[in-house]
Amino acid sequence: MKIDTLPVVEVVWVDAEEKGEIGWNDIKEMMRYAKKPCPTMHTVGYEVHRSDSHVAILSTIGDAECSTMEKIPTGFIVSRTILRPPTKKSPSSAKTKSSI
Repeated sequence: MKIDTLPVVEVVWVDAEEKGEIGWNDIKEMMRYAKKPCPTMHTVGYEVHRSDSHVAILSTIGDAECSTMEKIPTGFIVSRTILRPPTKKSPSSAKTKSSI
């Protein structure tokens, strides 16, 4: 993996949530929680994939290993900021088109 072909980005996105325990939950508590906005998250890392459906980001990349991957659906994304553009072109970047 040549990391100089990957942009480092910050993606701001709104996360989906689930609330409640196994079994019965208090309806009044659930109704109050339903009105709360979903959390806004900030992810920073190497953008290894970007398409019309999602963005994939790794925070750590080595020669043969990497961190866990975060895949964020494009419908969740509020903004995407390039913190460091790639310094070299990836062979596949010319083929990829996206509206993100």
